[in-house]
Amino acid sequence: MLFILKRLSFIFMVVWAASTITFFIPRISDVNPIRERFAELARLGGFAPGDLEKIVEAYNKAFGLDKSLWVQYYDYMSGVLRLDFGVSLNKFPKTVLMLIAESLPWTIGLLLVTTIFSFVIGNLMGALAAWPQSPKWVRSLSTSCILFQGIPPVLLAIFLILFFGLHLGIFPIAGAYTIGSIPKLSFDFILDVIWHQILPGLALVFGSLGTWVLSMRGMGITIQGEDYVLFAEHKGLSPLVIFRDYYLRNALLPQITGLALALANVITSAIVVESIFGLPGVGTVLINAIRANDFLVIYGIVLFLTIAVALLMALVELLYPLLDPRIKIE
Repeated sequence: MLFILKRLSFIFMVVWAASTITFFIPRISDVNPIRERFAELARLGGFAPGDLEKIVEAYNKAFGLDKSLWVQYYDYMSGVLRLDFGVSLNKFPKTVLMLIAESLPWTIGLLLVTTIFSFVIGNLMGALAAWPQSPKWVRSLSTSCILFQGIPPVLLAIFLILFFGLHLGIFPIAGAYTIGSIPKLSFDFILDVIWHQILPGLALVFGSLGTWVLSMRGMGITIQGEDYVLFAEHKGLSPLVIFRDYYLRNALLPQITGLALALANVITSAIVVESIFGLPGVGTVLINAIRANDFLVIYGIVLFLTIAVALLMALVELLYPLLDPRIKIE
């Protein structure tokens, strides 16, 4: 119980710190995002430039920006506690939470599949690369995957688009499904969605695969000389049992911690890859908000992602004792 309270206190502090930073940093600048947004619309002929000040004044009053800084901070933190991040300027009257809710399933689907694939395949190949009894071709193949560590997912995404999308024409290069398709729960539509996710999925999988292979290979080499591995060998256990129960399981424990630490980087990569492939995920919503100076959407998504990473790290820490009985939750 005490451990859970400590974790909840940690999450609360992270949310408070992220909320405070998100609130104050934009206000250091003298730039008024509402003025910038409507000045851009005025230049495009959306309304007469002479009405700009009246519109900005009305929106400042509507969004509470005419109040004192500390009153704005109190209103903002009260909204965060209610998960009320405000209303989008660019897609009014939609709220920020509505935009996140619409785009989140696409991001979760892409992240969940690619993270599981890269973590499982990368750690398995890293363990095989260090296991002395693995076939030589398996060790060579696993070791070659380390080369992907130095290639950012963004560059992999561009390469995949140019080669498999434009040159070979095998996979679609953009969009979540075929243009003109009506989203519905049918086998054909699900296949169409999966087909459109292959290139962005490969970019994210190969973008993190090398990291898992390299770190697992190092852990595997370290564990080979441990007493429990040597004891299992002297007992006459089969190589498969030794590899699975003594070697792989113990080498995998530090990787779980690495997964928690890598979540922020994985989410950041997914945001950029989503925008490159034009997927309707949180990343695309964030990029569009930045282009449109939709500051409330930007603040809301950044804060939401911070909360999500904190919760996922706490969840991984709770799952850790299930893998290692020596660790107890206190």
